[in-house]
Amino acid sequence: MEVFYFSIALFLLLNVLLGLVRVLQGPTPADRMLAAQLFGTTGVAMLLLLAQGMGIPALRDVALVFALLGGLTVVAFVRRSWIVPDENGER
Repeated sequence: MEVFYFSIALFLLLNVLLGLVRVLQGPTPADRMLAAQLFGTTGVAMLLLLAQGMGIPALRDVALVFALLGGLTVVAFVRRSWIVPDENGER
């Protein structure tokens, strides 16, 4: 069963490498942010698979911290890049 977990983790790592192409080519900051979210989500999934495959429960805690940091990152990005129009409808 360990081989299954490790092979799925390797597949997810390859997905992250393909996502890196999007980060480098992303025409907008939003595209780059979505690719960064892909890294975070895939990283959490890989850590959970490795925790189960290697029998190290501490990796689950690390995955939980990464998931929380990923959510905070999105909130910070949206707050920084959101443009609110003023009373005249201008930006």
